[in-house]
Amino acid sequence: RTKLLTGLIFCSLVLGVSIQGRFSFLGEATRGAEDMWRAYSDMREANYINSDKYFHAGGNYDAAQRGPGGACAAEVMSDARENIQRLMSHRAEDSLADQAANEWGRSGKDPNHLRPAGLPDKY
Repeated sequence: RTKLLTGLIFCSLVLGVSIQGRFSFLGEATRGAEDMWRAYSDMREANYINSDKYFHAGGNYDAAQRGPGGACAAEVMSDARENIQRLMSHRAEDSLADQAANEWGRSGKDPNHLRPAGLPDKY
């Protein structure tokens, strides 16, 4: 949590937004982090084969739609997750594919492009 907050504050400072803008940025970031957590929770709940890229893209897409703060939160959280997985010896190609799905969503592209056939409509 501390790293996320530090990253979000750093992003707001780098962007040079006003005090009022910083509060807006932090609000977007908070809601973006919630979007990312929801996507992760849905992925775990669905437990559906070959659906992780869809959930990666969806969480990043939803967070980025919040604004610059949401996009920043999505990037910080996605990078943190992938870095942790690399330390746990996950395959580099899996990490690259996850990051491509993350960027797909953050760039505003439709996450449904990565939706696996047969995934329940709930997701």
